[in-house]
Amino acid sequence: MEIGEILNDALRYPLQNVKALVVYLILGIILGIALAGTVAGISVGSLAENPLAAVGMGTIGLIITLLIGFLINGYQLDIIRYGIERSNGAPDIEFVGQFLNGVKVFVVDIVYFIIPIFIGAILAVIFQHWLSSIITAILFILFALAAFMGHCRLAKTQDLGYALAVGDAIGDISRIGILKVLTFIIIVFAISFVLSFIGQGLSSWNATVGGIISGILGIYTVFFSARAMGLLYSEV
Repeated sequence: MEIGEILNDALRYPLQNVKALVVYLILGIILGIALAGTVAGISVGSLAENPLAAVGMGTIGLIITLLIGFLINGYQLDIIRYGIERSNGAPDIEFVGQFLNGVKVFVVDIVYFIIPIFIGAILAVIFQHWLSSIITAILFILFALAAFMGHCRLAKTQDLGYALAVGDAIGDISRIGILKVLTFIIIVFAISFVLSFIGQGLSSWNATVGGIISGILGIYTVFFSARAMGLLYSEV
């Protein structure tokens, strides 16, 4: 598929699956409440000079946040999979499977980004000047693109080993075309930025209405970008 076709499909996809959009929005709201409750619990415990209460509330809030966060990431991974399969449907909520996939996404991100951090630290000790910064920046870009492919590989197979095959993931970039991948990322980022800018503008005009619309636009952006990722990877 050409980039124009991918973007056209991805922009329409959330509007064709409003029910799934609402489900994801509810999960996002619950996650926001959990985060707010965690912060509030820690603050109250601290003000009351009760460290056990602060730690307890913080721990409970963190657990709830992680549970919902992993579920949301797993759901997003399923959207990518539907894109790879070029299916017009939307995934249902599958708590166990999507939670486990969300954990796998977390592991994939750690592995792909720990490598350039580790190499960058070694280079900084060896060179100790601007050259190490340039090489590290290039490595971060390369491994960020590889992580993008790693997410798609995980979505396609749900196999963590397949997703963590870093060399093959880098090979996927060349199979799609590095220029096409970079162009795709720039355009998707630009569209996401515009949607975010609109949401922030509405929030400054009216906090309540703007906040609601900003949240909806944020979820729309997640659906759009995940669908676009899947469609792009469907060519591999």
